[in-house]
Amino acid sequence: MKVLVPVKRVVDYNVKVRVKSDHSGVDISNVKMSMNPFDEIAVEEATRLKEKGAVTEVIAVSCGVAQCQETLRTAMAIGADRGVLVQTDVALQPLAVAKLLRALVDKEQPQLVILGKQAIDDDANQTGQMLAALLDWPQATYASKVEIEGDQVKVTREVDGGLEILSLKLPAIVTTDLRLNEPRYVTLPNIMKAKKKTLDTFTPEDLGVDVAPRLKTLKVNEPPARSAGVVVPDVAALVDKLKNEAKVI
Repeated sequence: MKVLVPVKRVVDYNVKVRVKSDHSGVDISNVKMSMNPFDEIAVEEATRLKEKGAVTEVIAVSCGVAQCQETLRTAMAIGADRGVLVQTDVALQPLAVAKLLRALVDKEQPQLVILGKQAIDDDANQTGQMLAALLDWPQATYASKVEIEGDQVKVTREVDGGLEILSLKLPAIVTTDLRLNEPRYVTLPNIMKAKKKTLDTFTPEDLGVDVAPRLKTLKVNEPPARSAGVVVPDVAALVDKLKNEAKVI
């Protein structure tokens, strides 16, 4: 069984982002970039399924600038067998990415697509759902456990009331949550092996997909600074401040 795993290059989660002076977006010049953490979990899960013998090939896919090759090499160091880059300098939005992934699904014919539930840069949480709609495939989001059983995939997902278990007929789409697994540490030997693995490059034009932005960002602002907390001597003083200063009671 073939599994497709989309991965996104984002600002590293340890970096404190800065808004550009013209408020047009986030400044990413000279900033450490890395794989989206949820996508890293997806690659790890696909690799574990392969190690269990349920999957025969794991293909990592990334859409974006040429530097996304580094992200794909990391995915291959974790365990992906090969990589595919759809290279473009256009700022891609979720629908454009979903259309590119649909074209690659048509090309590669995987039985399962595992991707992170959202990217930590835009927090859109849309690509997986849009891809499922475009392909008309069943989907399970926020997966905390994934099991392959014959021609079906059983997914345990976290909901407000506890856990929900879904059984999907393959082919299917699964998006990963934080508690699905803990990605392995990438070792130097695996990094060296990843450099020798196949990495194919396409453009949106090669796939016949229009990736022109449909949404326009009008302005990006930093959140307002929070005022410092205060220490109160007793409950009466706390109630007084909540009532007369914060005016929440």
